[in-house]
Amino acid sequence: MLQRLLKRGEHVRCVSRRPETLRDRFGDKVDAVEGDVLDHDSLRSALQGIDTAYYLVHALAKKEGFFAEELNGARNFAHAAREAGVKRIIYLGGLGHGESLSPHLASRHEVGRVLADSGLEVVELRAGIILGAGSLSYEMIRALVSKLPVMVTPRWTRVRTQPIAVTDVLTYLEASLDLNFDKPEHRIYEIGAPETVSYQGLMTEYAHLRGLKRFILPVPILSPKVSSLWLGLVTPVYAQVGQKLLEGVKNETVVKSERARQDFSIQPITIREALQQAWEEEERQVFETRWSDAVSSLDKPKLGGVRFGNRLIDTRSTHVAAPPERAFLPIVRIGGKQGYYAADFLWHLRGLLDLFAGGAGMRRGRRDPEQVSVGDTIDFWRVEAIEPDHLLRLYAEMRLPGRAWLQFEVTPHEDGGSTIHQTAIFDPLGLGGLLYWYAIWPAHAYVFRAMIKGIANRVTQ
Repeated sequence: MLQRLLKRGEHVRCVSRRPETLRDRFGDKVDAVEGDVLDHDSLRSALQGIDTAYYLVHALAKKEGFFAEELNGARNFAHAAREAGVKRIIYLGGLGHGESLSPHLASRHEVGRVLADSGLEVVELRAGIILGAGSLSYEMIRALVSKLPVMVTPRWTRVRTQPIAVTDVLTYLEASLDLNFDKPEHRIYEIGAPETVSYQGLMTEYAHLRGLKRFILPVPILSPKVSSLWLGLVTPVYAQVGQKLLEGVKNETVVKSERARQDFSIQPITIREALQQAWEEEERQVFETRWSDAVSSLDKPKLGGVRFGNRLIDTRSTHVAAPPERAFLPIVRIGGKQGYYAADFLWHLRGLLDLFAGGAGMRRGRRDPEQVSVGDTIDFWRVEAIEPDHLLRLYAEMRLPGRAWLQFEVTPHEDGGSTIHQTAIFDPLGLGGLLYWYAIWPAHAYVFRAMIKGIANRVTQ
């Protein structure tokens, strides 16, 4: 959202409990100030001089009392906004109809009413499941479908919902700046994809997208409360917030108002397109992340590597006393007759296993011992990206229960030397892929550790 506002040429002030993280990322492009919606005094100066304020806050991670905390934060924000002379508040809430809403959905609606009590212009966008890389709903769907070859689907999974792509949500949020108001009022817009789907249908669609065969066993029991406990066993990282979200699945979250179509010239993409877009964005994020920085707090690689979404990452770095152009030479020559600088017998054993499984094995070798281009084959790899003296990314064409990449990146160091970053990325296909990765992890750990050490030794020879 910040990027979109900056692209419009807007002056953006961002309120955060930890503004230094924003300053590190955006520098002086964003006016990052410290503030907390639970601290009314901190909001006074933060909102001074602001014309339009976005309210994108929730307290779902709080174990107890999240409803009261959300309302308290909204009251503080609404009061401070009115005192500071803010004209408009744009708030992202939640879809849902009826009297018996879950605490989560009821809180979303009540926050909108509290903000409207400010007497300012309030645009409340109500959305259901938001599909996008990093969104909690998408991450839970991905984790469940990826890990469970057999899914027991209780009655609530047949409840209708109307998801929306995160890019469409951002478009609505941005377009809300341009709405015309004759007088201050509270406008509620329900937004969603062009079609509805059940939660079971959403998981089935994701499985189809990933090429996963999943067996569905419908059962007439198993409440959302029990399901949330089960979710904690399968995807513990999402359990705290996911439990509150699952409490709301008994409520249909579908668009019933046509007001958004009337006031916005936005055509949301389909659910299938949204899932595809989320998956592609996750792919992009994987390859734009400097993994050595992301796990720099670890003294040594974790057992099995680190997780990024569905992917398993093993990353290692080493410093060499040579400039990048020299440090990159062994990397660009890897494979073929040159080998992999360590444990070549294990690489050849893997090649034999690949041959037995119907793959290419190691017999393709290299086209040229010194140079590579995008599309070239190197044993059972294919060159996916090459940047001279900087980056080489190989895509695995061996038989695997998933997809794999091996990436090398060389960066200059201030002492005149270089840092070599070596990253192995595995995208497991279902439970079989996970079992494969962890079963051969001891061999991988040995090979990856020895390979980067061998490359560093070759540089300094």
